[in-house]
This record gives sequence, structure tokens and C-alpha cells, in this order.
Amino acid sequence: MAKARPIPGLARDTRFGAAAAAAVEVRSAEVFEHARGVLDIGDIERVHDMRVATRRLRAALEVFAACFPRKRHRRLLAEVKALADALGQRRDPDVAIEELTKVADGLGAAERPGIAGLIGEFRAEQLGGNRTLAQMLVHVHESGLEDRLTELARSARAEQERTA
Repeated sequence: MAKARPIPGLARDTRFGAAAAAAVEVRSAEVFEHARGVLDIGDIERVHDMRVATRRLRAALEVFAACFPRKRHRRLLAEVKALADALGQRRDPDVAIEELTKVADGLGAAERPGIAGLIGEFRAEQLGGNRTLAQMLVHVHESGLEDRLTELARSARAEQERTA
């Protein structure tokens, strides 16, 4: 699993709005860094890493909600949740396939066809999840989610500086 990057500039005396901006910037960058190759069903860890990164971003958005313009924050949080859901649709079959493959390795020839059929069903789910995720990634790109998250962080920083 990808480790969370440290958030530069956080210290005891960091103001809440500045911490919010820094956290959203770093966590958002992590999400989009993991997007490359995420549709490759041969490397299921990419999906896992991106999904974990969306959870971290979601947590930052929720913890620092008071620092952001309410309507924009709510809309962006919903989009991050939708991305996480699409990643989950793809990840859940990945995990099932991986575990069932381990089970199949320990079975005799008579039991393997049943497990193989089940794995086939999960492969179909995996492909469906991948299509859903591909559509979501197109939406994320076309809607400029990454830029809008960056702008949200800037708004918190600007408000913090204005009130300082």
C-alpha cells in the first residue's frame, strides 16, 4: 500500500485554514498520482492505492469542512465519494479473484471447476467495474476535479490570510 505523503508546513502553530489547504493539496495530489495505469487489471495494487488515497482526501475534506465555502465543498466531497465508489466497484472483485485463486491452488482437480466458475463471474464484475471506473475517470478529467480541489485549497488559504 502506498504510504501517505507528509504534509509540509504543518506545525503546532499552523493555523487551521492553512493546515486545511495544505492537507487538501497533498491528499488531492496523491489521488491523481495514482491514476496512471489504474485501469490495468493486471496490477490490482494501483486501484487499491488510488482508493486509499481517495479515502485520505475525503477525510481531509471532512475534517476541515469549516474552512471551505460550503456549497463548493459539498459538491467536491460528493465527487470524491463517487470516485471512491467507482474504485470500490473495481477493487472488490480484484480482492475476491485474488483470494479465490489462492483457494483454488490448494484444491484437487475435482473441486477446481467450481472455483474457476466463480472466478469467472468475478472477472466479469471486474471488467464491469473497470468500465465504470473508466467512465468516472473521463468525468473527473473533463470536469477538472483536480484543479477544482486545488482552487478549494487556495480559497481556505486566502481566507486564512485575510483573517490573520
